[in-house]
Amino acid sequence: MSNLKITLESFIEEACENIRRESAGRPVLCALSGGVDSAVCAVLAHRSVGDKLTCLFVDTGFMRKDEGAQVTALFRDTYAINLIRIDAEERFLAKLTGVTEPERKRKIIGEEFIRVFEEEARKLGDVGCLVQGTIYPDVIESGADGHKPVKAHHNVGGMPLTLDFEAVIEPIRLLYKEEVRECGRKLGLPEAFVNRQPFPGPGLAVRCLGELTKPKLDLLRNADTIFREEIEKVGLHKEIQQYSAILPGIQSVGVRHDERCYEETLVLRAITTQDFVTADYVRLPYELIDTVVKRITSEVPGINRVVYDVTPKPPATVEWE
Repeated sequence: MSNLKITLESFIEEACENIRRESAGRPVLCALSGGVDSAVCAVLAHRSVGDKLTCLFVDTGFMRKDEGAQVTALFRDTYAINLIRIDAEERFLAKLTGVTEPERKRKIIGEEFIRVFEEEARKLGDVGCLVQGTIYPDVIESGADGHKPVKAHHNVGGMPLTLDFEAVIEPIRLLYKEEVRECGRKLGLPEAFVNRQPFPGPGLAVRCLGELTKPKLDLLRNADTIFREEIEKVGLHKEIQQYSAILPGIQSVGVRHDERCYEETLVLRAITTQDFVTADYVRLPYELIDTVVKRITSEVPGINRVVYDVTPKPPATVEWE
């Protein structure tokens, strides 16, 4: 344990020094999504450059329910970090109109994120570098550093070739998720954020298959909220590494109010993993599944069928796109 402590302290010190060196006394912009990866990077950057840091939270319209308010409250109120929140839902949906191919989705989202960051950097003036929360599984799956590509993470394979920033700093690029969590604890992040459910940068955009529309995203957002609420009620959120709902774009016949309906199918997925490179599905209690299905099909109009994904990784990945 003492060795781990020394290692973490050394890592934090080195990461902060690197941010200070790369930024060279100029203002720093940090891409903040609200997940543990970007949260750790934001705190590292704040520790490094103080008031010269501006965090940018881009609400793409692909976030989980109430996520924007939670992120804003933590970083503005608790850490007093300068935070700019951008409402970009219409912008991102417009860019993705008619797009259904998963890799193209990811790359469009990755490029649009960068363009928003560049625009805000120009408004702030003299911003030299961008800090973002890339971790090692992102690097592996995107095919960077000699690995075979699986899917383009928006912050690695989805990055555009030309950037307005002199440097992109990735302080936790070589860490796995659990190492990032330990780093967050050492930095004093609240446990609720340290243990926050992993959420992909593209958000619900890669959990809503096919073309993205606001009604479909709202449907998924509401169903996902119910699944997360019920997992937390029984205390399993402390044991499961990731759980989510997916809208695969499959409709089927059902019965609602004694009449025929033709509505969406929802997929539930819960996985256990050490490193997110391999994973197994969680054997959820039948009673829990029963409660979740009843709530979703009664409280979320438009979903009449719920199924559970029992595929490990590999051959599947954690996300569906």
